[in-house]
This record gives sequence, C-alpha cells and structure tokens, in this order.
Amino acid sequence: MSEPKVAIVMGSKSDLSVMQGAAEMLETFQIPFEVTVVSAHRTPLRMVRFAQSAEKRGLKAIIAGAGGAAHLPGMVASLTPLPVIGVPVKSSNSLDGWDSLLSIVQMPNGVPVASVAVNASKNAAILAAQILATSDPELSSRLKRYKDSLSEKVVGQIDELRRAGYEQPDLDKDSTRDFAGTES
Repeated sequence: MSEPKVAIVMGSKSDLSVMQGAAEMLETFQIPFEVTVVSAHRTPLRMVRFAQSAEKRGLKAIIAGAGGAAHLPGMVASLTPLPVIGVPVKSSNSLDGWDSLLSIVQMPNGVPVASVAVNASKNAAILAAQILATSDPELSSRLKRYKDSLSEKVVGQIDELRRAGYEQPDLDKDSTRDFAGTES
C-alpha cells in the first residue's frame, strides 16, 4: 500500500470496534490509511507529536474517534491545519454518546472539527474521501459509483415492495437526476 492519506486515530483500542467501519470504507475507496491509538489524556505528548507531524507525513485528513469527554478530535485539530473529522464513540463510560457528541461539536471558533453521528465512522471515512476527491478525479468517480449503488439499493427495495403487492406511486416519470448525477 502507498503512503497513508488518512489517519484513523482513537483514544483507546476499545474504540476499534467502532472505528473499524472507517477502515473498511477507506479500503472500499482505495485510500491508503493508517490506524493508531493516540490518547489526549493518557499520552498527551504522543498526541502532540502525531498531530504536529501529520501534514509533513503526507496525510490529508484525520478521522479521530473518542468516547466520554472526547477531547481527542479537538486537541488534534488545534495542532494541525488538516481537516479533522470527529467520531463520537458511545463508550462504556459514556452518557449514551451525547457527552462525546457535544464535546466534539462545541469547538470554539478557529478550531473546527467536523462531526458525524455517534458511532458513525463509516460516514467519517466517506467525508474524508469526499475531501480528498476534490483534487482526485479517479476517487471522485469511485465516490459517484458508490452513491449510485446506494440509489440502486433503494430501487431494488421499491421493486421488492411492488412484487409483494404494495402499490407504488409513479414518481419516476420525470427525467430527474439521482444524487450522484445519473438519470433516473
């Protein structure tokens, strides 16, 4: 695999079960990535070294998952010019993930962190891919094919309902474009 373009970091290895979804999506889009544990509270100097070296090492985006107080995404964002996407993790010491979500989205002006839904690391990877695709036409094509596949799944579900005897409204007469740009 070539040099990583995206880093997936988490506050603890126990977050890997959630963050694995990001790794799977990055593999789907053929984006090289690295995965490591960087704790804002238990290894703050490692976190600083990681964040300050990220751009020099060729990374283009960072996906940071954290539970509980969830300081990792914001602290990393304060130390790098790269886009940071926070994944609030519903951990064992979490308040249903709300504490993590609010910690990530309540960043002060000047230190933005994008956030996805609680445990939604796949969406974090898709967002990272979309960021990278702005300067990579091949990746943009892969993303469009992925979005088209989502549309095709819905069309398949509509057909299943029709076969099961449920009448469907005729919404496909107009020539409209699906989200990814293909005619429907």
